[in-house]
Amino acid sequence: MYRYTRTRADAADVPLSSGPRPDGFTRDAPTVLAYATLGCFTFWLYAFGPALALLRAELHFSYTLLGVYSVLWSGGAALAGAGFAPVSRRLSRSVLLWSSAAATAAGAGLFALDSGLVPTLLGAGVLGVAGTTLLTATQAVLSDRHGARRDRALTEANVVAGACAVVAPLVLGALAVGAAGWRIAFAVPAVVLAVLFLRYRGRPLPPPAGRPAAGRSGRLPLACWLFAALTAVATAIEFCLVYFGTEVLVGTGLSTATAATALGSNYLGLLVGRIGGAALTRRPGRSVPLLYASLAVTAAGFALFWLTAGPAVAVLGLFVCGTGIANLYPLALALALGAAGGQEDRANARTQLLGGLVTATAPFLLGRLADGHGLTAAFALEPVLIGTALLLLLGGLRARNA
Repeated sequence: MYRYTRTRADAADVPLSSGPRPDGFTRDAPTVLAYATLGCFTFWLYAFGPALALLRAELHFSYTLLGVYSVLWSGGAALAGAGFAPVSRRLSRSVLLWSSAAATAAGAGLFALDSGLVPTLLGAGVLGVAGTTLLTATQAVLSDRHGARRDRALTEANVVAGACAVVAPLVLGALAVGAAGWRIAFAVPAVVLAVLFLRYRGRPLPPPAGRPAAGRSGRLPLACWLFAALTAVATAIEFCLVYFGTEVLVGTGLSTATAATALGSNYLGLLVGRIGGAALTRRPGRSVPLLYASLAVTAAGFALFWLTAGPAVAVLGLFVCGTGIANLYPLALALALGAAGGQEDRANARTQLLGGLVTATAPFLLGRLADGHGLTAAFALEPVLIGTALLLLLGGLRARNA
């Protein structure tokens, strides 16, 4: 079992408990590392959707096969979620973080360095497994470090992620019309991770959170499961837009490269929403009202995007939808971890497992529906997901308060 010890030198470099801010929240070295690492993962994640549209334009495959790429990523995410809890008991946070970072970079290289179907499909699967392990490890570091204020830490981390989400399609689109080609974009996070490794590889990370409370069976509470399912559905709401939003914009008359860049409006909305969420969560107790508001804004923005034939209104709808989606994932995850009863690693892992399963199913189903009935009709799946998210939030709150 990994044991965490601190020396005087460690204490000087990593003030895990010293010098807190007046509100009790400190952005120390582990926090900054987790924020930056999450940003790298997010760049790959949000470049992946537009890259699929560019790859489809090159290889001329169907919407269904486009959905297969998302299934492989999401299936890998589910596999990572299933294995994270036992792996995290055997490996230190540092080993888990850096090994998953290296594997994610390898998957990105496999996806981007070859234009054949088999290597790119395999790369998508590796990105799903390794990238989700990297994501889960960073979330675990933030939960270990900040405990009851994990909602603020996760929301702030997702501000960094939102900035990277905005940059990723812009870089991808710019390179797609240039001589270098869009594949070069996938090297950017790998370079940043290498710099982070050189800077932080000797720094200790906080130990895993405590064990289940005495008398508990070790099973996750019902409220935790419902909030974990909410997190998964929130991810599916987002990635149906990420994977197919570019295709909808192409249908309004934009070129594929322009549409891939215009999808950045959704990511800009994510950034704006997360900046607002970070400000609102500086005080505890605001997560639930913000989740209700986020679902309402998501529904309104999606209606704009879905029910128009004009590119300008569709892009505006994507922006509004992004501001609503922005805080669904971090706040739902914070609720799930807070309801875990001392089993945060297991709750974190189960959340990623459910997220992988739901995001494997939803975009693939949307692709199948689009091939059979058209993309506009297929997007009727989104209101179903938004309504499901609301029901899960209500059920989780009732179970938590029972």
